[in-house]
Amino acid sequence: MSIGVILRFFIDLLNATLAGVKTLVKTNPQIATAPRGIELRTSGRSHGPITRLVSPSDIGERIKPFVFLDRGEVRYTGKPLFGIHPHSGIATLTVVLGGAMRYEDTTGKAGTVGAGGFEWMKAGGGVWHDGGALPGDPLRLFQLWIALRGADELGAAESHYLAPEKVQPEGPVRVVLGEYGRARSVIPGTGGINYFHVRLKDGERWRYSPPVGHNVAWLAVDNGTLLSDLTIRAREIAVFEESGGVIDVQAAGDTAFVFGSAIKHPHPLFLGYYSVHSSPAALARGEAEIRRIGARLRAEGRL
Repeated sequence: MSIGVILRFFIDLLNATLAGVKTLVKTNPQIATAPRGIELRTSGRSHGPITRLVSPSDIGERIKPFVFLDRGEVRYTGKPLFGIHPHSGIATLTVVLGGAMRYEDTTGKAGTVGAGGFEWMKAGGGVWHDGGALPGDPLRLFQLWIALRGADELGAAESHYLAPEKVQPEGPVRVVLGEYGRARSVIPGTGGINYFHVRLKDGERWRYSPPVGHNVAWLAVDNGTLLSDLTIRAREIAVFEESGGVIDVQAAGDTAFVFGSAIKHPHPLFLGYYSVHSSPAALARGEAEIRRIGARLRAEGRL
């Protein structure tokens, strides 16, 4: 057998092997979609009934546009939870998991939200709002801040208060923002962000394949326990490594949690007391509008 024939044999064998590898990568999605690991897990810092899990100056830098997260379990006292206070540059999103809350804001809206509903307050260029627990079961909630971009950052404030039946489900997932399967949020203008309330029975598994570009992902457990590459317990937040990989968790006991994924916010964060903006100039404008509204509230005797 000539050297040329032998050489051709090994070239053909190599090509066949490479073709097989290509086919394997194409037909076996697990090679390209291995579950993401957890890079950070914490139980945050508690002060009275509120546990601060994320602040803009710490974990919020890792998972922006999600820049703040509180978990609260508040009994009715007849007093405001925070008192009327301002925001700019962000949207606040309060998911009510137990009890009920009252709300009021300077867009002119006021009312109540029951368990399973949520409050969406897009502060934009500036707004003040207030809320607190109602009599009955303790108010259990997660409050999230989302850093706004583009025209929304200094745009007009708007608010939406959703009853439980307005939150669309898909399997174990209730879609608060974004979409999952056939379920959609009724909140407009939140492209690039998904935020879910997920409930699993003991032993159930949930596998989430993020939309293209969603390189930020995290979850915070309300009750129960989740198993991933680490164990995530009630009142803990887990931040997943930054990638496009899937999220794979399993419930150990009946478990409920909130989950967020998004395209990472591309701008630095400039922080005021209740404001988050993408530049010093935007922060100055937001805080000026907050002062203007505050002066009006003082003139009306509401501050």
